[in-house]
Amino acid sequence: VHLVESGGGLVQAGGSLRLSCAASGFSFEDNTIGWFRQAPGKEREGVSCISTIDNTTYYTTSVKGRVTISSDNAKNTVYLQMNSLKLEDTAVYFCAASRRTPCSSYFIPMVHEYDYWGQGTQVTVSS
Repeated sequence: VHLVESGGGLVQAGGSLRLSCAASGFSFEDNTIGWFRQAPGKEREGVSCISTIDNTTYYTTSVKGRVTISSDNAKNTVYLQMNSLKLEDTAVYFCAASRRTPCSSYFIPMVHEYDYWGQGTQVTVSS
C-alpha cells in the first residue's frame, strides 16, 4: 500500500492550493481517505475525510467553507482544494487510508483510525 501526497508549497494568505493523494497497492473503493495536518510543535489533527464508495465527507470547523475534498476513483486519487488560505493553515499535510472506519459527516477523523499514511507535503502560508 502506497500513498503519495503532492501539491504543497508556499502561498500567500488568501491564496489557494490543491493537494493530491495518489493511492496504489490496494482497492481504492470502499475505503476512507483522510487528510490530516501537523504544525510545528502540535499534534497531528484531522482536517477532512471522504468515503470513496458514497462520497460522504467531513470538514473540521477551522476549514469548513474554504476546503473541498473530492475523489477520482478511476485515478485512485483524492484531492483537497484549499482556498482562502490562512497563516494558521501552515503545516505538513498527510493523507491516510482506513479500511475500518467510514467517514462520518459528524465526527473528526482520528489518527488511530487510519492504517496507511503518506509521507506528507508541506504547506506554508505567508503574510
